[in-house]
Amino acid sequence: MCGIAAAFGKAADGRIRVKKMLTMLGHRGPDESGVFSLGNSVLGHARLSIIDLETGKQPITSEAGDLAITFNGEVYNFRELRRELAVKHSFSTRTDTEVILHMFEERREDTLPLLDGMFAFLIAGREGFVAARDPLGIKPLYMGRKDGLFLVASEMKAFPEGMENIQSLPAGHYSVNGGRPERFCSPLRSAGIIQKKNRTEIKKDIKALLEKAVVKRLIADVPVGVYLSGGLDSSLVASIMKKHVKELHSFTAGMKDSPDILKARQAARYLDTKHHELIYTKADMKKALEEVIWHLESFDAPLVRSAIPMYFVSALAAGHVKVILSGEGADELFAGYSYFSKYRGARLRKEMNRAIMSLQDTNLQRADRISMAHGLEARVPFLDYRLLRCSLGIPVEYLEQRQGTQEKQLLREAFEGYLPEDILYRPKMKFSVGAGSSEELFGECSEKVSDRAFVSGRRLPDGSALRSKEEYYYHEVFRSLFQGRIPPELVGRTADRSAGTERERK
Repeated sequence: MCGIAAAFGKAADGRIRVKKMLTMLGHRGPDESGVFSLGNSVLGHARLSIIDLETGKQPITSEAGDLAITFNGEVYNFRELRRELAVKHSFSTRTDTEVILHMFEERREDTLPLLDGMFAFLIAGREGFVAARDPLGIKPLYMGRKDGLFLVASEMKAFPEGMENIQSLPAGHYSVNGGRPERFCSPLRSAGIIQKKNRTEIKKDIKALLEKAVVKRLIADVPVGVYLSGGLDSSLVASIMKKHVKELHSFTAGMKDSPDILKARQAARYLDTKHHELIYTKADMKKALEEVIWHLESFDAPLVRSAIPMYFVSALAAGHVKVILSGEGADELFAGYSYFSKYRGARLRKEMNRAIMSLQDTNLQRADRISMAHGLEARVPFLDYRLLRCSLGIPVEYLEQRQGTQEKQLLREAFEGYLPEDILYRPKMKFSVGAGSSEELFGECSEKVSDRAFVSGRRLPDGSALRSKEEYYYHEVFRSLFQGRIPPELVGRTADRSAGTERERK
């Protein structure tokens, strides 16, 4: 995983701009950086070395030197694709990056549906460029214009002041020369979804697909660890990893004696992981808040709340591993949020689908930004494309939260025997609640905002509104940090779940 930057226009001006942008993305790729010019295109790359540590420096060029690529992410089936390409192409690296480039030489945009993984990349030639983003938007990519240059970057903070028409390339889309995004993948399309009725067979499929999803995400030439909160999702990922990793490092962070700290210890003992934990205080949270918002690029209250414990656990993990697996996405695929209990039938499916497709601007943004703040690559096996498509074929009545059943009941049943019962059936908690920090900082932020200030200043320029005094406070920090460089319409907002309970979100 890395940071990418690019400029298209006057090559000399673009090279200067790309180098400046890379300085703002150094946290994403602390190992090395590179800049390459081709015609009027300039590609930049800040590298976090995961695969092919010795020869995988980017940007990478084609054999003829007429194409170049800068890439962020991981393609898990690159070895299979490489075997197909080896007949016609000679490879100078062992990376997935070079495989994408040669595939593009052969198939152009038809390459994109063949890539199994998370990605954002730019491929440039002398006549122009193509930018692309994975089907769920696990990896970010932003575009805009400034002083005659078309600029692209992994994070908005890399852009200079005065940018025009900043936009996020939507998940599952590509753009040619900065033009109108074209869709190459519709994850929720009904075509190809296998509808199954047998509950036993569905559970077998879920189990097999999650096992495969975790195993393929162990591909790396560096150590791989796991976030472990002691909840269902991360504990399931850890339990599968333990079968395939000789020494599994697990990580958790929270306030002293918080639920996650205690449950993670229990799960780590059961799974026999090499467990690491970080205990933080209210003073630590206050000190970190500004940096969290800077990296997160958001003022959304639920995202900031959950980003704070993730910030601390990522800092801890980065001292031991370069790759971390997360339980992100399980709630969207298997109806884990308590507010889903309000819905039945088609309404539940519609809301789940909305939640899945909004991940690119909410939870996945948090997972990407906060892990990368520490030069750590986060992988999300629950959002494996095959597992997603399986979940879409589950009869919605099996996912409904009814009296006598628990959220994600089907997922829990599928993995009976993998974990102790009190972890397998541990009720869901917000990340900030489990870490014990939900009231320690956030209430204080609310108290700092007067009724008068909130009423007069809660409406944003794009017409949306700040939903609480806490969020108002975060927005003030956000505004002071970015000085209008990030348009409010590009800030992802989590769903308003005010009718839900305290145990409704990680």
